[in-house]
Amino acid sequence: MDVGGNGGGLPVNNKQRAMLPNKSRGEFIRNQRKDSEGMSESPDLEFEYADTDKWAAELSELYSYTEGPEFALNRKCFDEEFRTHVSDKKWTELDAEQHRAHAMRLLDSLEVIAREKRLKVARAILYMAQGTFAECSSEAEVQHWMRYNIFLLLDVGTFSALVELLNMEIDNSAACSSAVRKPAISLADSTDLRVLLNIMYLMVETIQQDDPADRPEWRAIRETFKTELGSPLYNNEPISVMLFGMVTKFCSGHAPHFPMKKVLLLLWKSILFTLGGFEQLQSIKVRKREELGLPPLPEDSIRVIRSMRAASPPASASDLIEQQQKRARREHKALIKQDNLDAFNEKDPYKADDTREDEDDNDDNDNSIEAESFPLERDEVMPPPIPHPPSERVSFPKGLPWAPKVREKDIENFLESSRSKFIGYTLGNDTDTVVGLPRPIHESIKTLKQHKYVSIAEIQISKEEEFQKTPLSGGEEEVEMCATELLYQGILPSLPQYMIALLKILLAAAPTSKAKTDSINILADVLPEEMPTTVLQSMKLGVDVNRHKEIIVKAISAILLLLLKHFKLNHIYQFEYMAQHLVFANCIPLILKFFNQNIMSYITAKNSISVLDFPYCVVHELPELTAESLEAGDNNQFCWRNLFSCINLLRILNKLTKWKHSRTMMLVVFKSAPILKRALKVKQAMMQLYVLKLLKVQTKYLGRQWRKSNMKTMSAIYQKVRHRLNDDWAYGNDLDARPWDFQAEECALRANIERFNSRRYDKNQSNPDFLPVDNCLQSVLGQRVDLPEDFQMNYDLWLEREVFSKPISWEELLQ
Repeated sequence: MDVGGNGGGLPVNNKQRAMLPNKSRGEFIRNQRKDSEGMSESPDLEFEYADTDKWAAELSELYSYTEGPEFALNRKCFDEEFRTHVSDKKWTELDAEQHRAHAMRLLDSLEVIAREKRLKVARAILYMAQGTFAECSSEAEVQHWMRYNIFLLLDVGTFSALVELLNMEIDNSAACSSAVRKPAISLADSTDLRVLLNIMYLMVETIQQDDPADRPEWRAIRETFKTELGSPLYNNEPISVMLFGMVTKFCSGHAPHFPMKKVLLLLWKSILFTLGGFEQLQSIKVRKREELGLPPLPEDSIRVIRSMRAASPPASASDLIEQQQKRARREHKALIKQDNLDAFNEKDPYKADDTREDEDDNDDNDNSIEAESFPLERDEVMPPPIPHPPSERVSFPKGLPWAPKVREKDIENFLESSRSKFIGYTLGNDTDTVVGLPRPIHESIKTLKQHKYVSIAEIQISKEEEFQKTPLSGGEEEVEMCATELLYQGILPSLPQYMIALLKILLAAAPTSKAKTDSINILADVLPEEMPTTVLQSMKLGVDVNRHKEIIVKAISAILLLLLKHFKLNHIYQFEYMAQHLVFANCIPLILKFFNQNIMSYITAKNSISVLDFPYCVVHELPELTAESLEAGDNNQFCWRNLFSCINLLRILNKLTKWKHSRTMMLVVFKSAPILKRALKVKQAMMQLYVLKLLKVQTKYLGRQWRKSNMKTMSAIYQKVRHRLNDDWAYGNDLDARPWDFQAEECALRANIERFNSRRYDKNQSNPDFLPVDNCLQSVLGQRVDLPEDFQMNYDLWLEREVFSKPISWEELLQ
């Protein structure tokens, strides 16, 4: 083994290592630690979670590197059209009227019957949407002209024409049957679709960027487009429903040539634009709580998470060796007095004279070698002091980051147990009567009620129960026809198929998946017609394929999380319907399988070639690529999209398992604890928070030995995750620690969901008992009833049996 970076030719086998003097041995271990993936000194990842990455990064991810030569082809098609109708002037030199006239001409030409001509015009429009880059000298200039051209194209009605053309391509049975028969599908099979999807994506992605410098008419166009995109204007369905249909058609094997990455990216950005991102979700939540008369949120969760500090990652093997050596060096020291042992507890951890070395020594008194060798360093519970002049005192925020919450059910359970313990009787759901209970219990109840949190979901469930109990007197439900409601109505009939299709693609794109013959081919829009012949081409294609898969994972994780969060706010049973179908489609083990990899190497993966990224590649002279430059990759500390995907998948897992006992037990059964602990190596506060949340919910089921040997993780949970008063998460004495019946819980939930969906959306299947009754004798007798033929033939027999032979007491009838 060659030790990189030690510079001193140190011996590396165990025997030689043991013979090293302490100083050299320490140097060896430190150099080893620099190369280890879980090094304790690794800095926090400077990652800020957002709806999307920077605009330039989102534009570049639309194109695979294999599509590079098509940029010049788009320009050529535009130039041919432009020179035919316009003089020798450049596009950037024309005035607004000439721009508009040429855009209208292109739009008219798009309606020709000849396929080749139509594709050329579409490529010319795509070149406009790409910012007429040949006339630009910088990336900023390209982005400026992109924005101008795209608002112009939208204003003349290009998007509607593109949707019609896309529908034609989706229904193109000849292309589908040709692709199905082909043994290997390449980039050439999806040319028409890719051009259309590229233009549509560029339009949605550019228009959703809110620029303060935009003109007032652009702002009006933007709002109109946002409304149209979320309304059933295109084929009587929102654009997202049409794209979901493409996903299922692709997964069914009927259209293997569909460029799935582009479809998923457009679907994600359409949902994000029409429904809103995480900031909008927070404001919708605040508004809805106000409307329902609920108290405001205790804190802004986005702001709290952004201000959180990452914990130290788990120690690597070299850290543990060094800790053992420190202990060995101190064994010869005299016995320390008991008051010195207790000094750590009395010491202010934030005093200016506390040094890092003292902390390390104190840390060694603790049992830090954990069972699974993923200990969290103590500075995750106590941050290291920041160096500053001795006269200053640093003011640290006091208390925990989250305000504790209590559910109504928790107060009821506490009162029930207190009553049965002290008085010997129970009062059901009464949370006010405290007669006969000791004063400390009164104080406890007061504290619990101070922190009681009523969620929007609880109000929605209670209202739904009322509608089910009193369908006639409950009145008509007022349903706000917002973009989320319209989308839910659109995807409701086929939602299970959509969820299965997304998870199938996610499985195929996961780095832990093995290539199987029955898995779907998601590389149709990245593989070239002619496979690479040189090592350099093979390396470039390898990077392209890995990047392609990472972008697909990013898009699917964002789609699922956005839909879950928006449906949960719109109505809890919409969220539960989607979540249940994800669970039935094995989403929980799929996400755990995704994380069962070297997560640090996934997050620091360098599957990108920055000089080939759009718009850099179209305004700069490309340097000659070499195998060394491809191997080196970029200089980024981490890959934004991969860290974004990991956080999204952890949030989805949290959403699926929260307050669901049977699903939490699935985490335990699938042995998720060691997988999740490995994810704590990533030194990013938001990711660690969601990992710790998932560990917290299952802690009480993992056994005493696990808790005992993972005390550092327990401390991190205590410090970073919100407290639920009365939640016995750390000890396993909870009422929920009971045998679990997955089927019973899910069936009860499914029954509630089906009742909600049939009541609100299934107008044809309304209960006949609740339909209005016609009591007018004339109108009832005047109705024409079509009798069956056999009944008409035996009418006399029926009269004899049912009328004449039965005595009728007319007096009783009249009474």
